[in-house]
Amino acid sequence: MATLFDERIARLRQRMQKTGTDLVVLGPHSHLLWLTGVEAHGDERPCLLLVSDDRAGFLMPRLNASDCRKDTDLPFFEWSDADGPAKAFADLLDHMDAARASTVVIDETMRADFALFALDALPGVSRRFTDDTIGYLRRRKDAFEYERLKDSAGVNDRAFQAAVAGIRPGMSERELAKIIADHYPLEGARAAFSIVGASENGAYPHHASSERTFRAGDAIVVDIGGRKAGYPSDMTRMIVLGEPPAQYEQVHETVERAVQAALAAARPGARACDVDNAARTVIADAGFGEFFLHRTGHGMGLDIHEPPYITETSDTTLETGMVFSIEPGIYLPNRFGVRLEDIVILREDGPEILSTLPRTAARVDV
Repeated sequence: MATLFDERIARLRQRMQKTGTDLVVLGPHSHLLWLTGVEAHGDERPCLLLVSDDRAGFLMPRLNASDCRKDTDLPFFEWSDADGPAKAFADLLDHMDAARASTVVIDETMRADFALFALDALPGVSRRFTDDTIGYLRRRKDAFEYERLKDSAGVNDRAFQAAVAGIRPGMSERELAKIIADHYPLEGARAAFSIVGASENGAYPHHASSERTFRAGDAIVVDIGGRKAGYPSDMTRMIVLGEPPAQYEQVHETVERAVQAALAAARPGARACDVDNAARTVIADAGFGEFFLHRTGHGMGLDIHEPPYITETSDTTLETGMVFSIEPGIYLPNRFGVRLEDIVILREDGPEILSTLPRTAARVDV
């Protein structure tokens, strides 16, 4: 019976045929994990997977072979530190009949020395990256991936609720980030990142949570994500302590309208830039255009950031099954920032939001 990974390799081969690709070379990163289920250890020892129209095989450091073997029955061409990888790689290339390859796809996420090691052994080939092969396949999530992303989003929702329940004046941004991080293991997950930015710190989109303590009147950006069963989450919500600062309500309402506009624009067949423009136009028309400092969104799957990217210049056509963020923001220097972020999966009738939490600010009495 074919496994999920057998089916993915078959789909990759179909895509290789359509794109005129003779050989795909992957390193120990998310492309490899998605295709085979092998989470190969990534260090300086060359570890590569080669896939052709009818064969596949790993160049595998012997140090890691036993651990990786439990996840795949593809052939291993092992090498030891004492011998080096050259002979094992030559044997793998013979196994793959790589001498007939003229067009090779190289994993753009692999180390440069791995890529050069592979290309040096394949003289005369034309090469490109994975965008139209495995990258193309990964853009559209299947039911397996959707269930895991949805489950991870639920854990993230509850981590944010733990933050709302635990926050108090005098607590630092880092202390709140720890409350958030401590929630994930309670649900079999782990923390991936957190941005906690109070008032003026929230005006930095990628603020590093600090010792700044909370006080009445703070508007706090909480951008958090975890990882469960290999799949991440990502969401941004606001917490307000007591009465919000001046102009906060106007800014929050503008960002919410920008989210709604982007959601309305996100339809199969639309371009990524159209979604970005929908959000950006709302913010510009409200007089805050110069304070929207980043793109409207990014794709998410095994990686927290992956294609498609929802930018002003991207002409990527959106398709059903694509998963991406919608996260416009307004950042007023030395005052506060507001970002509202949801991850969506695109359905035939539009986006389905993975989170179940409202985007209204969580108000905490002080």
